[in-house]
Amino acid sequence: MSSFIIEGGYKLSGSIQPQGAKNEALQVLCAVLLTDQKVNIHNIPNIHDVNRLIDILRDMGVKVDDLGNQSFSFQADQINLDFLKSDAYLESGARLRGSVMLMGPLLARFGMAYLPTPGGDKIGRRRMDTHFTGFEKLGAQFEFNRDKSYYYIHSKKLSGTYMLLDEASVTGTANILMAAVLAEGETTIFNAACEPYLLQLASMLNRMGAKIEGVGSNLLKIQGVSKLNGTSHTLLPDMIEVGSFIGMAAMTQSSLTIKNVNYEALGIIPEIFKRLGIKVQRIGDDIYIPEQEEYIAETYMDGAIMTISDAPWPGFTPDLISIALVVATQVKGSVLIHQKMFESRLFFVDKLIEMGAQIILCDPHRATVIGLNRQAQLRGIRMTSPDIRAGVALLIAALSATKTSIIDNIEQIDRGYQNIDTRLRALGAKIIRKN
Repeated sequence: MSSFIIEGGYKLSGSIQPQGAKNEALQVLCAVLLTDQKVNIHNIPNIHDVNRLIDILRDMGVKVDDLGNQSFSFQADQINLDFLKSDAYLESGARLRGSVMLMGPLLARFGMAYLPTPGGDKIGRRRMDTHFTGFEKLGAQFEFNRDKSYYYIHSKKLSGTYMLLDEASVTGTANILMAAVLAEGETTIFNAACEPYLLQLASMLNRMGAKIEGVGSNLLKIQGVSKLNGTSHTLLPDMIEVGSFIGMAAMTQSSLTIKNVNYEALGIIPEIFKRLGIKVQRIGDDIYIPEQEEYIAETYMDGAIMTISDAPWPGFTPDLISIALVVATQVKGSVLIHQKMFESRLFFVDKLIEMGAQIILCDPHRATVIGLNRQAQLRGIRMTSPDIRAGVALLIAALSATKTSIIDNIEQIDRGYQNIDTRLRALGAKIIRKN
């Protein structure tokens, strides 16, 4: 198990560019299975979860060529379907939650798929009902193998239909969309998730020959086609990294430029950090965070304390709730953090409390943060990264703290953030990786 050793209290300076979007990468990489032609994908982040998915594709028989400069070529013209029944696939798929999005393309093109019980962050229940119900409406059937803990999904023919999703699940929408593009007839998906990553996926599929209307909205209409072609696709910058860097600049009282963020795709993210009192300045397609002595949290018009809560897009992404919480520890004022979507995502706050933060964990979903307003710095401690986003929140806290912090289990952070220690050292951070 590797660790970060961080000497806190240093201001950062310079510029940093966000990696390609992890959540988008997991979707579009699965989509290469929908065609036997070559698909080139650019700006792929070099992170554990994405690399694991590429390895799974390679083991399935997809031809993968590294084109350099974070670009790869994929061609799925000779897929080994027997590999999907192997223990090796069941083990590798179970370690990566993103593997669930292999189901839609495999079912659409080959009429069958296997789904091992997926892994990923331990942030609470993450049900699969939306995926299963959508596939069943398209004509698929499920069987569960209790001995090896996997699902077998199969269908002789997928047929278009109308469906109203019970939740606007991002991965569920992506999975159903990828199955529907090769289904016979028209499929309508209402209450579809509409994150920028899904807009990117749908646009990529249309360039491949799919017929999808309503791209970017919560009402998608898909006219099935018999075959898809190859294409080239470039990933968006990772909005979660952008938000993480905004929070990092504020907590360390640093002047920082975040380059090439694709500002229009960030939605409400900059506004939420502004509500916490952070100056977020747009310069072209860059974001500049100036050094601030203090940042004052807004209140509501009636004087009630500000609530930061997550919601489906265009609401505030749940992946940045942990970052907003750690930033709130040094605001002037108080903030209620309401994590609605996952019941275990706030369970890292005990470490922040041990560092000196004033936080009341009201229940698994809500925490009240009483901002210290720089009157007392957080202090370094030893801690463990429980998941990707909490791990980076703890890293931000450590960078702002007095003395030295040690973060164990940083493999969790590496799952979502590319060479984060190297990139932070270039900004002046005192961080060492110990294997």
